[in-house]
Amino acid sequence: MLLSACTSSGANKEEAATLPEGDPVAAAMGRSEYLIGPSDLLAVTVFQIEDLNREVRVNNAGQIALPLIGAVPVAGRTVGEIEQDIAGRYQSRYLQNPQVTVFVKEFSSQRVTVGGAVKKPGIFPMTSRLSLLQSLALAEGFSDVASHRNVLVFRTIGGERKYARFDVAAIEKGEQPDPQIFGEDVIVVDTSMGRQTLRTLIQLAPFIAVWRSYN
Repeated sequence: MLLSACTSSGANKEEAATLPEGDPVAAAMGRSEYLIGPSDLLAVTVFQIEDLNREVRVNNAGQIALPLIGAVPVAGRTVGEIEQDIAGRYQSRYLQNPQVTVFVKEFSSQRVTVGGAVKKPGIFPMTSRLSLLQSLALAEGFSDVASHRNVLVFRTIGGERKYARFDVAAIEKGEQPDPQIFGEDVIVVDTSMGRQTLRTLIQLAPFIAVWRSYN
């Protein structure tokens, strides 16, 4: 069983205040590690040049089309990389020190997987930013045997698979913040009678403020 391969030694006894960014360095810079993909909707803004501002959807070839510079490859790149590329293209031919901002308005290329004790487990597209509660709502909420206090989120951080555990009952009461979910995260809801099955995974560990690894 995949989940039984997880470890939980040395658990931090602090409750998780929030779900951290996938990339700590990117988070410090105000950027997520999100990679643009086909069908994503981007808002491109060139400071003080409104005629160049556009909302563009990434085509199947992974490109967007912009005034003056034409097709720009964006698929598989971060927002910061795209901003630098667009600014460089404008600067090389038309503008002096252009300030380019790219904002992802729809995350259509990304998916979130919700499984375990939910009414409709599956893989769901992310058309916008999602929180943990919103992601669970995509799966039509908890089943009758779900454990609201034992919800696990798995994420790849720096090439390593990690997990964190959350008390959704506390989040619903406003006692804890509703964490943000990123593309390719996997959410697993334990059953109220399934803790023995998941004992190897979490050892009934307290909620953790730092992501923990599993092999």
